[in-house]
Amino acid sequence: MAKYDVDVLIIGSGPAGESAAMASAKAGKRVAVVEGRSTVGGNCAHKGTIPSKSLRHAVKQIIQFKTGNLFRETGETWRLTYPRVLAAANAVIPKQVELHTDFYVRNRVKLYSGFASFIDEHTVSIALLDGARDEVITADKIIIATGSRPYRPADIDFEHSRIYDSDTILEMAHSPRHIILYGAGVIGCEYASIFSGLGVKVDLINNRDRLLSFLDDEISDALSYHLRDNGVRVRHSETYEKIEANERGVTLYLESGKRITADALLWCNGRSGNTDKLNLQAIGLEPDHRGNLTVNEQYQTAVENVYAVGDVVGWPSLASASFDQGRALAAAILGKPYQEVAGVPTGIYTLPEISSIGKTERELTEAKVPYEVGRCLFKNTARGQISGEDVGMLKLLFHVDTGQLLGVHCFGAEAAEIVHIGQAIMSQPGEGNNINFFLNTTFNYPTMAEAYRLAALDGTNRTSRS
Repeated sequence: MAKYDVDVLIIGSGPAGESAAMASAKAGKRVAVVEGRSTVGGNCAHKGTIPSKSLRHAVKQIIQFKTGNLFRETGETWRLTYPRVLAAANAVIPKQVELHTDFYVRNRVKLYSGFASFIDEHTVSIALLDGARDEVITADKIIIATGSRPYRPADIDFEHSRIYDSDTILEMAHSPRHIILYGAGVIGCEYASIFSGLGVKVDLINNRDRLLSFLDDEISDALSYHLRDNGVRVRHSETYEKIEANERGVTLYLESGKRITADALLWCNGRSGNTDKLNLQAIGLEPDHRGNLTVNEQYQTAVENVYAVGDVVGWPSLASASFDQGRALAAAILGKPYQEVAGVPTGIYTLPEISSIGKTERELTEAKVPYEVGRCLFKNTARGQISGEDVGMLKLLFHVDTGQLLGVHCFGAEAAEIVHIGQAIMSQPGEGNNINFFLNTTFNYPTMAEAYRLAALDGTNRTSRS
């Protein structure tokens, strides 16, 4: 008779939890998953990545249609409401749920819909959503993959109908004429693009001195320019003092003395790990002030048989990284070789989008690495001119002496797709990682991928003249 009900119990069915569950089940382990919603997919499928990127895609289609020559010839003028666009975007969620539910069925993973809390390091109580008596389940290994939620300061009334966070904004039932976005991180910049694309007046409040300072400076500058060009008012180095809302609008008071009034406010300044309902004190675990858990290189917490992956461990808080972390953790538990998740590309779905991997110019300069830059402006590519996606560029950073590709930075249409070509070359061992690959490879014409050859030519032409 088995000592435990299951070998692996996973709390959370988002990208990290799902990948850990599938990898463990395929290895022959008895696996169960607890999900706080009635359907699988976690915050990624229901409130985060999927709905927000689907919304962004719908807005991009609207922009393309409105700015196209064919549309202008018709002379039509109309404006789609935010709820209508949101409803169209949300149509993808049931498809995602159906797809991911099938994974659990095929791999015979037991699903519990409810909220888990620890009794001891091997035992969890599950408060089932259907109201039935709580289930108690024991497991040899327990994985916390509960994800994160928007951080909510106590002095802000998020119950007010004009104040939203990045979850509740996906339920907004009206179209604001003017919206304030407090927080200019990735989420804030993405929603600034979305709302400005819908014709909404946007104030983007940034508590730092530049947008997304982790990006290459040139890319950050390009984002700032295009947001402003699209009507977004970006306010740097500002911190809120208080927020007041009534039936007529919402007013943001800044410590600088400024007051900004709008129809709605979207708070998108940080996230918190979903650990407050897990009764972690029962096993002696204490999350940090943002609810995140500390883990070692094997994603193991201070409790030997309890692990954590995904957004609940903090950086990089990306769905792509969470998938890989879940698989790596399953391999570690099974005693198999695994590769630590590293070299994760940045994907930012602004309009235009941004993606990068590797070093920035600032990092290389500070490290005193001799490098050169190769650029290709999308307006100079045939595919960009044909598709009308002529905003942006591909930027390659490579070592002057060895030709080693050190960084890839892309701003513009399909940047999150284009970056993977550079990522593949950067991952090659030894001399396989070389800027000359792009010079010696035939690319389909016309394509956006051809930008690699043009950027490589631009960069190597500079070095040949030196």
